[in-house]
Amino acid sequence: MNIYVRNGLALIAGIVLGSVVNMALISVSGSIIPPPNGADVTTMEGLKASLPLFEPKHFIFPFLAHALGTLVGAFIAALLAGSHRLKWALGVGACFLLGGIFNVMLLPSPLWFSLLDILGAYLPMAYLGGKLGVKIRG
Repeated sequence: MNIYVRNGLALIAGIVLGSVVNMALISVSGSIIPPPNGADVTTMEGLKASLPLFEPKHFIFPFLAHALGTLVGAFIAALLAGSHRLKWALGVGACFLLGGIFNVMLLPSPLWFSLLDILGAYLPMAYLGGKLGVKIRG
């Protein structure tokens, strides 16, 4: 397979599988840490209105979803890429980072969470996932 095609597919696979992990964690989060009473988290408008009711515990799963989704996506990209595996893993992290920045602009989350999420969930996890993928693949 052409190296450019393989690398492009590795990036796409990393983004798709990382997104699946992200959404799976978000989907189960409400059953593990229920949203505050009266919070409507089923729509973007409801989530925006409900965020002031959130306690720090309600931000655990969003952070885990972002961090683990990026970690898995970067790991997959590093495993599948034909060359420059760490760079492709970081590319997955950059894509997720753009999504995280967009999310911060849309939702009025607390500053501490926005900073933690932007600085800790994306590029550091992509680097870690990429390094793991490179190490396993050799």
